[in-house]
Amino acid sequence: MSALVIMGSGETAPTLVPVHREIFEATERAVGSVRAALVDTPFGFQMNADELVSRTLAYFAQSVGREVEVATWRSREAPLVEREQALALLSRATWAFSGPGSPSYALRQWHDTALPDTLAEVVERGGTLVLGSAAAVTTGSHAIPVYEIYKAGEPPRWLPGLDLLRRLTGLQAAVVPHYDNAEGGTHDTRFCYLGEQRLAALEQELPDDVGVLGVDEHTALWLDPETRSARVLGRGGVTARRRGRSQRFEAGTTVTFDELDALLRGTQVAAAAAPAPTTGPEVDAAQTAPSPTEEASLRAAADQARDAFDTALAARDVDGCVQAVLELEQAIQDWSTDMLQSDDRDVARRVLRSLVVRLGELATDGARDPREVVGPYVETLLDLRTAARERSDYATSDLVRDRLVEAGVEVRDTADGTVWSV
Repeated sequence: MSALVIMGSGETAPTLVPVHREIFEATERAVGSVRAALVDTPFGFQMNADELVSRTLAYFAQSVGREVEVATWRSREAPLVEREQALALLSRATWAFSGPGSPSYALRQWHDTALPDTLAEVVERGGTLVLGSAAAVTTGSHAIPVYEIYKAGEPPRWLPGLDLLRRLTGLQAAVVPHYDNAEGGTHDTRFCYLGEQRLAALEQELPDDVGVLGVDEHTALWLDPETRSARVLGRGGVTARRRGRSQRFEAGTTVTFDELDALLRGTQVAAAAAPAPTTGPEVDAAQTAPSPTEEASLRAAADQARDAFDTALAARDVDGCVQAVLELEQAIQDWSTDMLQSDDRDVARRVLRSLVVRLGELATDGARDPREVVGPYVETLLDLRTAARERSDYATSDLVRDRLVEAGVEVRDTADGTVWSV
């Protein structure tokens, strides 16, 4: 077995833990003991690069159950010994990974160095190369400078990619992760934050034999050069696009390289892909399918926890309220290694604090319905009031009613008898 795996996002999130585990297990069956290496280039320019490395290692160790070494290559100007140590580690690795950060920065550090060849050789000698988010962008023949276009307002353009996809699979495409991104809300941020208008314009600049390969967020495309087929895993789908015409392959389907190649070149428009036997080891579908309760973002988990808390509180279910708080705290922990740049973690913490405050209010006010607490006493006083009225002792009757009103109990006499409310 050899494999190139492209992840659209979520490569260090809880959503793709089952996929990572399956990939590691398949690699282990193929090559024996797995030696795993992380390449830290895409985020190497960030001031918190050391922290991001630690979080990534913790993710694989704690969530995936695998130890990963670091092939440090933060700059092409790094000391020669450091760069050679990274290449030496990668030359012995049977599984290599690189993920989020800046695609253009990674390309500047990798082009015209030995690193792209070293990454490709991991696959060519039977191992697995996993590239997500920013690193995934570099895989194709052409690459999007995401930050420069979306954040800095530079004109849309292509950068030369590493073209590892063609070398390892024969497919010629620009790889676009975050294909189904919806963070923009009122504006189009699909297609790795380009939107339809910009992607359509950029497509016209691609050579005739190059298409667009889009991978949704929290989704993986597992490409197997030996069987010349690819599986779609995770939450979303993969899209082969050429000049505005698209064919989408949902999670759980398998597509051949020949089909993808024809779609990307425009020589064929395939029918919708049907579920097919897996290219890798047989696994239970539940092993890679997301749990019904597993959310695709920390923000979604926070929304779910708040809704669960509201429902439990309305039912005076204290245990349910506590469970909602604990589940949100666990979600924050589970997502702590994810390196997606967003405010989800801050939002989740605000929701958690809000729920804790409301738990405090619940402790102060009590969870039981006030009618259940004061009901026996009110009913006893109302019986005394009724008895007083039957004796024509209206002074006592009015006194009982007035004292109940002062205590916050509304008393109303109706044709069917006396009713009260708190």
